[in-house]
Amino acid sequence: MSDQTYLEWPFFDERHRQLQIELEAWASANVNAHHGSDLDAACRELVAKLGAAGWLRYVVGGTAYGGCHDVIDTRAVCLLRETLARHSGLADFAFGMQGLGSGAITLHGSDAQKRDYLPRVAAGRAIAAFALSEPGSGSDVAAMACSARQDGDEYVIDGEKTWISNGGIADFYVVFARTGEAPGARGLSAFIVEADRAGLEIAERIDVIAPHPLARLRFRECRVPKSCLLGLPGQGFKVAMQTLDIFRTSVAAAALGFARRALDEALKRATTRDMFGQKLADFQITQAKLAQMATGVDTSALLTYRAAWLRDQGQNITRAAAMAKMTSTETAQQVIDAAVQIWGGCGVVSDHPVERLYREIRSLRIYEGATEVQQLIIARQTLSAYEREQKY
Repeated sequence: MSDQTYLEWPFFDERHRQLQIELEAWASANVNAHHGSDLDAACRELVAKLGAAGWLRYVVGGTAYGGCHDVIDTRAVCLLRETLARHSGLADFAFGMQGLGSGAITLHGSDAQKRDYLPRVAAGRAIAAFALSEPGSGSDVAAMACSARQDGDEYVIDGEKTWISNGGIADFYVVFARTGEAPGARGLSAFIVEADRAGLEIAERIDVIAPHPLARLRFRECRVPKSCLLGLPGQGFKVAMQTLDIFRTSVAAAALGFARRALDEALKRATTRDMFGQKLADFQITQAKLAQMATGVDTSALLTYRAAWLRDQGQNITRAAAMAKMTSTETAQQVIDAAVQIWGGCGVVSDHPVERLYREIRSLRIYEGATEVQQLIIARQTLSAYEREQKY
């Protein structure tokens, strides 16, 4: 198991340290990286397990709605994702998507919407999904084409969404569509759409290298009542970005969990593999690689939990979250690749832990803001801060 001394860092309170200990014990007993061929069933089972054990309460804000705290504890969410990711990529996925799919309701939902959805999400009785990306607009949210026009007391949604995690198994989707209050990103709104709503269909199930439920959605004259509007008309971009700000940091934590597991596996191999009369770990070239891996893991952890701590202090974390997400995902890719190399031929055998990690990490460098987008965010925020300083 990875070095846990980072829990003594000042980013954490005692409740966070106790949380990690309890989750580690639970995950060791209840989470397995092997989930069989029926991913939909495995994901539903994981959501139900996470809900029954009380872990999903951490992704919901508001004790009145089933949440663990009135405000989402970002450090707790990150610790949960990191720990689950070390045990199982699918378990991390199931946990993280419950948060992403319901986060907009926590932040912007009416009391009625919160009461309808959040207790079921927290209990693992409803699976949530976040439907933002489209065939023609991923990172460029302002190019969104899916539309929602008002017709009396209803909105009529037309268009497509793609790369939707939990697509095909979700009970409801938070859907973003163009309502036209203003050009570009200022003319978007968010809606809660039940999965069985007439006019919504699963157009395609998408297979990826690290399998998990993923789909393309099609909306054809999909009518939803005005009560399904989430937040104010024209505020959809704000709803989406604020939701992503919370959970983008947790993506960094998931990548950190993958990297820690890869380092553990590399250490196990290096200290037991006999080569040329000594252990693999005795070679200086192996020690240099392990040093780079360990330093990368700590760098990622520092940036991730700094961002989480800042958000829990009520500060804007757009820049810090982007730094954490970029660094943790890119570093995890490098650490995992190094672990595969240390394992040699065994490292590319299907379903070996490092082979599985090699597939699982790749999408994290893309979803919830690709690395290149994080670089733009960091640069723009840095330039903006510099320009403000120059005025004084």
